[in-house]
Amino acid sequence: MVAPTVPLSCQACPHVERSLLGTCQHAELSLIAGGKMHQSYRKGQVIFQQGSRALGLYCVYQGKVKISKLSADGKEQIIRLAREGDVLCYRSLMMGQFCTTAATALTDCVVCLIPRPDFFSLLEQNPQFSHSLLRLMARNLGEAEERLLHAAYKPVRERLAEALLLLEQAFRPATDEPFSMPVSRDDLAALTGTTKETASRLLSEFRDEGLVLTQGSRIIVLDREKISGLAKMYD
Repeated sequence: MVAPTVPLSCQACPHVERSLLGTCQHAELSLIAGGKMHQSYRKGQVIFQQGSRALGLYCVYQGKVKISKLSADGKEQIIRLAREGDVLCYRSLMMGQFCTTAATALTDCVVCLIPRPDFFSLLEQNPQFSHSLLRLMARNLGEAEERLLHAAYKPVRERLAEALLLLEQAFRPATDEPFSMPVSRDDLAALTGTTKETASRLLSEFRDEGLVLTQGSRIIVLDREKISGLAKMYD
């Protein structure tokens, strides 16, 4: 992977406006730039592990990331997906020193890291940053509660449709050109909350019905309207 040139200043980042850091003043962004680091990750590489020490706030500069959690029996459940401009590990920083989830690159990624002291300095000195963080945590909590409820009463077929919409949202480019989503059947199952065999079988049914096109591990949504209808059937 050839890493792109990451701007030295966060002010020059093309994703800063949609990021949590968009609430920061220029002086604060300059301070962050002095301490931040960036790292390139290959597809499938772990960015941070569940149970590891939370080093700081991670910001996705390029690529897509899955946030997941392991159950007691070692089964992976994907909690959410992150794309450019999204921040990671903020809940773990607020709760203590250890990561409550894992982050893994779904594609080749470049991720910036803002050290713990700088994160807490922003939290204490910038009320707008603190309020935005609280809103972000509340929104993610609401989404997690909704997905938990769906897992309890939605059939797997409808949950797969919902998972495809989440993937489409994460991978959709800025332009309207057609695109495909590189996702393994294991990840699709972990996002849907089912087994790999069931996810593969239902995806084949979607393909036969003309809802999606599959090319190896890549998926193309062909009929978003019908998939959206399936996902919302039990809402």
